[in-house]
Amino acid sequence: MDTMTSSRRNTGGVSVRRTESHDVPDIISLFSTSTEGVFGRVDVMFLLEKSNLALTLCNEKNEIIAHAAFLDYPNWNITDQADWEPFLHKNYANLKCTPLNTLFMHIFVAKEEYSAGSSQETVRRAFILLPELQFILLFIPAEENLEPGMRGVFAVMPPAPGSVEGRKFTLLMCPRHRCHPRLHVRQARLEDYDDLMPIWTRQSKTLKKTFGEYLLVDLMEHQDEENKAAVCEVDGTAVGFMSLCSQVNVSLFQECFDLGPFHGLCKQHAEDVLQVPRKPSVQEGEDESNQTGQKPEPVSCGDLDCIPGQDAAVQEDEAMTVSQTELPLDDGSTTDFNASETCPFETEEEGDFRPVYRGAPNAFCIRLLCIDEAYETRSLDFLQYAFEVFPDRDFCVILVPHHVLEFPLLQSFARAVPFCTSRLGRELYVLHRAGLLTSFNVRKATTSDLLGVKTLVETLSLSEKIWNDSKTFTEARRDPDGMPVQAFVAEVLDQIVGVSVIRDEMDIEYVRSHYNIEDFIHFNCHQQEEHGHLCHFVLNPVFHRYTKHFLKEILRLAHKSTLYYPIYPQYVEGKFQSPCAHSLTSALHYMAPVRPRRQIVYPLRELGKNAPSEQLSKDQLSYSLNLTSRKLVLESKVSINTRIVVIGASDVGISFLETLIFWPRLKFNNLTLISVHGLPGKDPPGSKHRRFLINSHCFNDEDYAQMSLCSWVNVVVGKMTGINRAAKYVVVSEEKKVPYDYLVLCTGQNYQALAPTGADIKLPTDSKVMSEWPQRYMGKIPCNHFTLNDEQDCLQAACWLEENLVTSRGNVIVYGDTIDIYTTVEALLSLGIAGSRIHLVQPPLSSDVTCVNNAEVEGAVRGALAQAGVAVHRDGVLAQWGEGSDPELITWAAFTTATNPLKLQCSAFFSFAYKAVDYETFKAVNDACLVFDGRLVIDAKFCTNDVSIRAAGPLTKFSRRYCRDEWTHSNFSSKEIGFELAASMLSLFDPALQPHSEPPEGPDRLIPMYKGCKVKGGVLPGGYNYLHISKPAIPIRLDVELAQCDHGTEIITGEAGHGNYFRMHFSKYNMVDSITCFSKEPFPVSNYLCLYGQHERLLNDLYYRWRNGQITDLYSYFREPWSMAIYHDRFIDLQKELRQILMSEQVPGQPPAAERSPGPLALLEPILRFLRRHRAHLPMYAPTDTYGPLRTQPVAGTEGPKPGRAGHGGIGGAGVGSCNPSSEHALPTR
Repeated sequence: MDTMTSSRRNTGGVSVRRTESHDVPDIISLFSTSTEGVFGRVDVMFLLEKSNLALTLCNEKNEIIAHAAFLDYPNWNITDQADWEPFLHKNYANLKCTPLNTLFMHIFVAKEEYSAGSSQETVRRAFILLPELQFILLFIPAEENLEPGMRGVFAVMPPAPGSVEGRKFTLLMCPRHRCHPRLHVRQARLEDYDDLMPIWTRQSKTLKKTFGEYLLVDLMEHQDEENKAAVCEVDGTAVGFMSLCSQVNVSLFQECFDLGPFHGLCKQHAEDVLQVPRKPSVQEGEDESNQTGQKPEPVSCGDLDCIPGQDAAVQEDEAMTVSQTELPLDDGSTTDFNASETCPFETEEEGDFRPVYRGAPNAFCIRLLCIDEAYETRSLDFLQYAFEVFPDRDFCVILVPHHVLEFPLLQSFARAVPFCTSRLGRELYVLHRAGLLTSFNVRKATTSDLLGVKTLVETLSLSEKIWNDSKTFTEARRDPDGMPVQAFVAEVLDQIVGVSVIRDEMDIEYVRSHYNIEDFIHFNCHQQEEHGHLCHFVLNPVFHRYTKHFLKEILRLAHKSTLYYPIYPQYVEGKFQSPCAHSLTSALHYMAPVRPRRQIVYPLRELGKNAPSEQLSKDQLSYSLNLTSRKLVLESKVSINTRIVVIGASDVGISFLETLIFWPRLKFNNLTLISVHGLPGKDPPGSKHRRFLINSHCFNDEDYAQMSLCSWVNVVVGKMTGINRAAKYVVVSEEKKVPYDYLVLCTGQNYQALAPTGADIKLPTDSKVMSEWPQRYMGKIPCNHFTLNDEQDCLQAACWLEENLVTSRGNVIVYGDTIDIYTTVEALLSLGIAGSRIHLVQPPLSSDVTCVNNAEVEGAVRGALAQAGVAVHRDGVLAQWGEGSDPELITWAAFTTATNPLKLQCSAFFSFAYKAVDYETFKAVNDACLVFDGRLVIDAKFCTNDVSIRAAGPLTKFSRRYCRDEWTHSNFSSKEIGFELAASMLSLFDPALQPHSEPPEGPDRLIPMYKGCKVKGGVLPGGYNYLHISKPAIPIRLDVELAQCDHGTEIITGEAGHGNYFRMHFSKYNMVDSITCFSKEPFPVSNYLCLYGQHERLLNDLYYRWRNGQITDLYSYFREPWSMAIYHDRFIDLQKELRQILMSEQVPGQPPAAERSPGPLALLEPILRFLRRHRAHLPMYAPTDTYGPLRTQPVAGTEGPKPGRAGHGGIGGAGVGSCNPSSEHALPTR
């Protein structure tokens, strides 16, 4: 915090931060009588949305004392925002302003006594935050004068002779050297030691952690041709030190990092081996998102004749030749945002090919950097000198440990992508000398640029598509279907180094309704035509540091305020070759992934004309959306290079990764998932094999498509077989070694191959056999024995059955006692296997709680099995199986029972009888000396006995010291567990965060209790759609639960046998805590999930209507229009707002708010605002202007009619509005 003295001689601390939308009222309060005269009429909210940089100054009490907003075009609308540069040079002589180095101040307001100091501080901070910024300009009307406090910051620029605009407006300029000048850099000398030692001492711990052990005096003394040292100075005092070395272990870097974009940091050589024999880069029907793991065609970097001079930031670069074919090209797979799916079993030719570089090393390294914090953002000034002392090297590299946060100098470097198996333990950052050129210019493409564009993109997979789109723009400015298209090129020294193509976002209402773009922008501040769709973005990696500027210029020149970039899933066949296909974009690193929104499943037939527009409810291909806008483009996330390795693509693991990816302030560069089958969600939706297993409804195909984990997560296909805690690496499939900083274990429990007991089948099952049962089968598993644990297992089983069994006559044995046996039987029937060939064998129950735990539903399932001809055998213990002529096939299986033995012919055997921690996982955990007690032992914060290893999910159990062995993560929602696991770790990387759920401390420590519902659903025999939603709990028989005195209320409609069964259970507090659906017709699962935890009053006075016989079918009841608001994803925010209002009305010693009737306006206004804002999603509710008379009526729970009970417009529920008891349910119709 800096200090500032007011005009009244009061001194206090001030801090500068980015402006937030909630600051708007305080900013408006700072407006003075002269503000409008100097800056014009300003809409602060609108200006914040369009500002490239908006800063707010706060005092020690966190009160706002000043605000400034900067944009990349002039204020007062003097000229078109795309044409200000020629306008400026025409009307004002000798200006060196370019879009790269200039911003315009559009507003500055401050408390009067702080005006002088705060104006200087905001401008200084702008120069600190943006190293490329050299000039801040401000236009004011000629007749106006600046406030006295700002006159010392800006200087008047004389207009050119004859300038008309110069007579209307006065141009004021603040150059960088007035506030935060460039630093003078020279060779270090021993006499600089005294100046540098205080800085060195203060930063010694950080320097040691970042760069290792060095002695400052040694680095300064021992300088030669290979080792150089430089200092930067201010007024003759050294304030920074840099040590350089030309000895670089290039071969080590080539082993650990993908250096293809930088030609391996070597000079070109005739014998370089850059690629395997060319193959088609994109197979027919392959999607662009599948190319993230594709290797680019390596190209080399040529020598540059010179680098910019000392004042290069404000002058044109000297003429020089840069061969286009010698600069590396970027197709997106060379940048650090991409993930690659690495299979440990790939051949060298297919996946592990590494280019061979035989040229001399072409890089020097920064060995150490020490600089005063006040000048840290000017570290870039060292680099021009660094390249001068090593004129024969084109690359500067710097190594930093993974745990060190990116410091300002690294913002100018490109991060080299490490291989998953790299054990170097450091991150490599690379900068080419051409990256210091400042003649980087962005403009609209012209016909003469097409040859340069073709040369730039010729090695890319979509080169023809990019070139054709650029050609379309230069010839017609629009596609054949009339859609406007714009193409932009980036050039340096008259050579094309980047190209981008955008179109108008024609489907913005769909985007807004399906994605949380309003987490990033205020939608109403953006015009329809200001939303753009990014189609292609290609930039030579040499100029990686200008990516943000390229995006900023695209927005300015195209008159856009927001750009959207979609990534389609891999299974979308033909999408890669379609006219709408996109190339990968190296800009993704600078875009924000946008969370999808939960959608209402509308009963379109029931709603009729009151259904939402087709534009919102239509079905489209799901995709992941990324966004950038004017206010975000210059705001960088905090890059986290810590290596986080996740074992297992379970629901917990996916939820954990999802939370990290969408976290707003952080960007995780080193996320790795190790999974037997890679990422889930690869197969097209609706595949029949998905019906084999019960569905947890944590994630579906649409969710996977909208996350696009492959864009952010490295995937290693294989199984964890070892953990080396000392060296911190995981062994994958006994071959690969994947290093980690934090290891997250969430493999869950899997069905295991069950070993036959070997008992004599002539004898009944005895206690000795049962005491040793079940055990894992240790031999080679027969090929017709299936244990299904994920969709890939199911797919393989379905393919085997279709090839070997569907047309044959053999039996299929399904063995087990979990609900998956029923879904598997139904899947087998759907594949065409006759029920008479299916034998369902159930082992003795290990618990008195059955897998369905509902007698009526179980009865209907048994009836469906009998009707299909499926034989059901109970209490069977697998004793033996036999192999025929083929030793890899089970031909028969025998079971012991309490009575008669059972021996069956077998062509396929599905085992669901034994679910436990996978043996390889157990062995890896046990050999690593992690505490294992039946499951991996953790504490309440997910920690194992190793601080670097976390674990969650069914794999784990809580330590015995909690004395709660019956509670494990299996009792809770896996999605919630994954989120909480991520939240607990985020505080390690962002100190400003607090753990989401902090377990109680003290002697009576408690395990955390999570609140999300447990869900299971699927298709059971008979084609019944089944869904069960329940609260986290220790399983208990349903009849025992209902016999308890405080069991609550049960409401049931329909009958299981008729396929219309719907059961809801309410707690003693009248909250929904259980839902069971069993129906022949499909139902909207996502809608029903929203009912969990709601009060019955909110469900349109459900108790009242039930007791009065008005509800005979809960399925139709929850399809009525009144319920749609409850399914809206923003409804929870309305509930929180209403709850806060009710809580604020409570006064100690008085009745609760609901009984005292808080003001109707206080409750009605949020409801009306909610309905008004979400009118597009909820058109079935009456327009909000019809609610006017309700504002004078008492609310629910008081005398008089309740809002909405006239059968028109309520949402339902106490304090929210519900139906008249004598009216129909469907109250909110127009």
